[in-house]
Formats: sequence, structure tokens, C-alpha cells
Amino acid sequence: MKYEFSEKVAYLQASAIREILKYCADPSVISFAAGSPAPDALPFKELEEISKELISEEPSTVFQYGVTEGYTPLREEVKSILKKRGIYNPEYDDVIITSGAQQANELSAKVLCNEGDTLLAEAPSFIGSLNAFKSYHVDLQGVTLEEDGINIAELEEKLKTGRVKLVYLIPNFQNPTGRTMSWEKRQAAFELCKKYGAVILEDNPYGDLRIRGKDIKSIKELDTEGSVIYSGTFSKILSPGIRVGYVCAHKDIVQKMIVCKQVADVHTTMWSQMITYRFLKKYDLDEHIEKLHKVYLRKTDLMLGEMDKHFSSKIKYNRPEGGLFIWCELPEGTTTQQMLDFCTAAVRDHKVAIVPGTAFNINDSDESRSFRLNFSTPTDENIVKGIAVLGKMSKEMFGE
Repeated sequence: MKYEFSEKVAYLQASAIREILKYCADPSVISFAAGSPAPDALPFKELEEISKELISEEPSTVFQYGVTEGYTPLREEVKSILKKRGIYNPEYDDVIITSGAQQANELSAKVLCNEGDTLLAEAPSFIGSLNAFKSYHVDLQGVTLEEDGINIAELEEKLKTGRVKLVYLIPNFQNPTGRTMSWEKRQAAFELCKKYGAVILEDNPYGDLRIRGKDIKSIKELDTEGSVIYSGTFSKILSPGIRVGYVCAHKDIVQKMIVCKQVADVHTTMWSQMITYRFLKKYDLDEHIEKLHKVYLRKTDLMLGEMDKHFSSKIKYNRPEGGLFIWCELPEGTTTQQMLDFCTAAVRDHKVAIVPGTAFNINDSDESRSFRLNFSTPTDENIVKGIAVLGKMSKEMFGE
């Protein structure tokens, strides 16, 4: 039977990252393509202990339905954490627990954007959110991402049209580039969006993973009237598999999200929410995050050191202050097809998986000569082996 899919989804394509990850089912493939936390950063022992406690002490709660807003003790704990960080304002904000930050971002577009409304995003940006936005038939436009964040002049030009409803930003260790938006640009972006009546969706999945430099205040901390939606998650600090994220936003926005979430999944899994809450109450979160910093500092330095040693000097790459990714750019003049050929040959001929920059394009036709490396998921041994392979390839293709 031939199916005619709805116009909302007919044109959507599977994530290029997910397609590349299919190769990673082969245990002999070294994957730099994922975006998962380091296995040795996950608190397996603590999560096991909490799981046993929950089954023993609260089985009738953990295995039952919950409220759409989220497990109340967890919501209150998240509010407390965010309030200490200057993000949650009890006068007008509220918090909803979501099934990961992906759902938080999808709900933001769902409740605010009509078909044809303009939604701006950094170019390049996170493919998961881009596909979610596209499913609502918004006019998705990119704004050039520079080393210190979004191009402010370009942002204002697009805001001047008066058609922009939502501006999607990943200020800390951006996916895919690993770049961090400066405080000056955060302030400028906030003031411009406020001036032209656009809401900012601040996605911050990596903010706790800073390994160098000083923390920069969130955009939400500037918000005094509910014009910023703050999206967070426990995926990168506890476990991506538990799928617990959250939104902090004006209570009117959160109330509409609650209704939309009811339609989608009724509520986020109680088991996951209760595990997260107990972890936050039983263990020192700051101490746990400090352990993560040590793991990621080691792995970042290892990968960058191997790249310095093996890569062609014609390949440029950043040195991120946190997060999970390193963004690499092939020499000027390299075509998109040459970049794709490089990425394909790496996994097909050498069993090293990397993600082509085209996976993060706003538009399929946009050019790219970049690729993304993930340093958190592979073992230290595989980082050394895989980077040596990519380095050899880079010198063969582009010279020393």
C-alpha cells in the first residue's frame, strides 16, 4: 500500500546523525558521532541504589500515573535550584518537567508559532530542534553563528521584519560548534528580541559541563517580564536514558505547554522523575558535577592533543571551554561534496564515524565544509586510534 503522509511530516528526513549511528552498531567502528555523556561520568551505582529504594519504599507511586506538570517534589527542587542561579522568578515563572530538553524545545514552538511564523536559529544548530520546528511549518531562518555567538547585526535585520515569533539560542558550548556566546552578545540579543517582540528559547543542555573559563550568566537572568523560555535537562549530568528535562518560563506559557504535553505523552515517566528527585536530595549535585568536570577535562585535552599531533595544519578547529563537541573546518575552497566524501570515507573505509556539518544546516541547500567530533563517548584508547586515522586522512587529502 502506498501511503500519503500528512503535509506536516512528509518532507521531514531522518537525522543524518541517526543514520551515521547505524554504522556504530558495528563494534569495530570508532564513533565520534554521538552526543552522549561519557560512560564513566554516569552515576551508575547511585542510580542503582535509588532504584532499589523506590521499588521497596514507593512502588504504588513509581509505577502509577502522575500529573502532567511533573512530579511535585522534583518540580519544587528544580525551582529551588534555578532560583539560586537567578533563573526562576516566583512572581511570574513556573516549571514543567518534560521528557528531555527535546520535548521542551518542541513544546515551545508548538505553543507559540503558527504556520508561516518566522523562527530564527543559529546557523548551524542542533538538528533535533530544527526538525521539531520544521514540523510546524514555520519559516525557519538561520542567523550566522560567529566565534562568540550569534551575529547581532544580522539578528536585528531579521527581527526588523516584525514577523519573528521565536529565537532559538544555545549559548553555552553550542551543539554542534562547541562555541559560547559572550555576555555582551547575550545582553544585545535579549534587548533586541524585547524591542521587536520576539520570545527567546534559551536551550542550555551543556551549561554544567564547563571545564575552563568563567561561567557566564544565562539570558533568562535578564528577563523581567517573561520573554525568555529556559530549557534544561538532566541528560548530560545524570543520564540521557531517563529522559528528564524541564522548562522554566512565564506561567502562562507553561500552562499552555501542560495542555499540549497531555496530548503528547500524558506525563514524563514517574520512575525517571523520582530517581532524579532522590538523586538531587541524597547526593551533593555540585560535588557530582565537579567529578564530571575532571572526566571531560581529561577527554577534551586528550582529543585536542592528538589532533594537534596528527591533523593537517590546514584543518582548523576550536578549543571549547566545555560541552561535548569540537567543530572542525576543512580548508577554504573545500566543497560540501568533498566534506561529505571525507566523512563517508572515514566510516566506510576506516571505521571512524564523524558527523558532517550539513546535518546541522538550517536549509538542506546550505553549504558546509565542517564536521563535528564528540570526545565524551569514545574510550581514551579509541580517541587516540580514531584521531590518528583522521589525521592521516586529512594529510593525504589536504597536505601537511
